[in-house]
Amino acid sequence: MIDFNRPALTGKEFDYIRDAAQRGKLCGDGEYTKRCSRWMEENFHVKHVMLTTSCTHALEMAAYLSDIQPGDEVIMPSYTFVSTADAFVLRGARIVFVDIRPDTMNIDENLIEAAITEKTRAIVPVHYAGVACEMDKIMEIAKKYNLKVIEDAAQGVDACYKGKALGTIGDFGCYSFHETKNYTMGEGGALLFQDDRYQERAEILREKGTDRSKFFRGQVDKYRWMDFGSSYLPSELNAAYLYAQLEARDRIFHKRMEIYNYYNENLAPLAAEGKVEQPYVPAECSHNAHMYYLKVRNMDVRTQLLEYLREKEIYSVFHYIPLHSSPAGMKFGRFSGEDVYTTRESERLLRLPMFYNLDMESVKYVTDTVLAFKGF
Repeated sequence: MIDFNRPALTGKEFDYIRDAAQRGKLCGDGEYTKRCSRWMEENFHVKHVMLTTSCTHALEMAAYLSDIQPGDEVIMPSYTFVSTADAFVLRGARIVFVDIRPDTMNIDENLIEAAITEKTRAIVPVHYAGVACEMDKIMEIAKKYNLKVIEDAAQGVDACYKGKALGTIGDFGCYSFHETKNYTMGEGGALLFQDDRYQERAEILREKGTDRSKFFRGQVDKYRWMDFGSSYLPSELNAAYLYAQLEARDRIFHKRMEIYNYYNENLAPLAAEGKVEQPYVPAECSHNAHMYYLKVRNMDVRTQLLEYLREKEIYSVFHYIPLHSSPAGMKFGRFSGEDVYTTRESERLLRLPMFYNLDMESVKYVTDTVLAFKGF
């Protein structure tokens, strides 16, 4: 069976985990947490990186730091994971869903302004498949209406928009290092921001509402309960695993691009015949080969193709069920305008196996099997 995903294993992970354990500090903000944060600050050109226990928690922190209040409205696509919305619903916000672009599956930047009301406080672009949203337009709208921009860059680590790392363009960026992502720590994430004004409050929020970070830097002689907060720090064991992945960034990136390019080149005849649509990457975007998907004619064809691949021992999957059509989505949000593409495009999309340790012989087998499918 060819799995859909396996977490990357590059060689040094267990050595670093052992070293972290021998250092005698397994809780958060130890040596490996600091190494990971520094690595991202230097490589993604961002002032502040705080590792978290998940991208969900990074989004929650961003919602708190953006001062989202009950009754506020937050604009985002419906085609996203539940955490994108959950983080703001927990603050009492109302979610306003906007339709997506059918080419990138990202929020349609030209529909955002019409969704803004006097209650709107933030825009949450989601960089689907590591392909950037149209950030210049989104930032322009945010500036015009004095809105926060919180990038859900869960899939966008090591991808760029006009040369800028995703997650570093808005007020806050949120990364995921879940085992399904390009670089992993099992469960984990990171909050990124450029503005120094958020640093102290973010540290307090992340450290259970205390000024513990200042204490460990020697800036105070005891730490106290300063504000509300929670425990958003990952274990040093998780950070040690992640650091091995970050060190192997080039290897991981190039292997994933090799897989992506093989799929893209060898499945192109199906697209030329009008049987499928392949991923679209705008010229101003550099993606990270987070996933490779195809869009087929409709849900019936997708179901048949998924079953066919399973019969051939290939585990392929579809993706999100649009949030606005779910029970919680209807309870906590509303759709602005017409759902022209969100539901239709989501029902056509199918993801092929993609992970660092996937051998190219298996990639060829997946490709040949898709090409042999007669149901397009």
